[in-house]
Amino acid sequence: MATPHTSSHAAPLLVIGCIIFGLGSLIVKFVAVGSYAIAFWRLAVAAVIFWLLARFFGQKMPRNPKTIYTALLSGVFLAFDLALWHESIHAVGPGISTLLNSLQIFFLSAIGFFFYRERLSLLQILSLILAVAGVALIASPEFGHNGNASWGFVSGITSGAMLALSMVFIRKTHQIEQTALFPLMMLLSIGGILSLIAPALIFDSGALYPTNWRDIGLILVYGAVMQCFAWGLIAYAIPLLLLSLTGLLLLTEPVAALVIDYFWLDKPINALQWGGAALTLLAIYLGSVKGKPNK
Repeated sequence: MATPHTSSHAAPLLVIGCIIFGLGSLIVKFVAVGSYAIAFWRLAVAAVIFWLLARFFGQKMPRNPKTIYTALLSGVFLAFDLALWHESIHAVGPGISTLLNSLQIFFLSAIGFFFYRERLSLLQILSLILAVAGVALIASPEFGHNGNASWGFVSGITSGAMLALSMVFIRKTHQIEQTALFPLMMLLSIGGILSLIAPALIFDSGALYPTNWRDIGLILVYGAVMQCFAWGLIAYAIPLLLLSLTGLLLLTEPVAALVIDYFWLDKPINALQWGGAALTLLAIYLGSVKGKPNK
């Protein structure tokens, strides 16, 4: 397996992409379209834009059928990452949901351990314990006043697992065949669109479409800016960075979302939850540090 080489410009591009990506939670919160449906529309808008960009810049589709299949599969995982993240946003707010989604670093570590024989350091094991404690501190007050907390935490953590799998399959796509960015993102979007048709019809039958011009405009922004621009930056940067560094830089997304949730949306976050958030962020950071493997 080829090892990615760290690029001087990949890290800041990933940070920018993550922050913009997280800001999409505001659109999800205020647009009256179901979680699976808005994920479908986001990816549909993106698929059209990436197709036009691929045509304009003359970027060719990959030739290997396995490359296409792997990219489509990455899109399936991305679609359910988005839909479950949306569910968590509605249940517990943008800040907590995005923090839970960022636990994907531990799923990446687990994938590295079980499938790529990457040994975990004592620091990474400690980080997992700290993350569990941090999530518990965040959850305890939330369960006391929020009847949707259980689903919010389950969907948020599961969305992190889906995001980790999507990242892994983006890397696998490049390992099979070096793929240009715009065709890759178009394939991801198509894979996600196809996988969301049935869930959107089943779970969001009463909220499939935007009902006014404001919501239509926000969905176009969500697809064009958050999916095309932000996720495009993320997908571009991932193959150039180590998995551990990728997870560390993704911390910028939950930090931005927590600040927005508290100062802009007036979500009550008490001192215990702020402490849990800080502990969880520390755990994610420690989980991203390359320490001496535990033998």
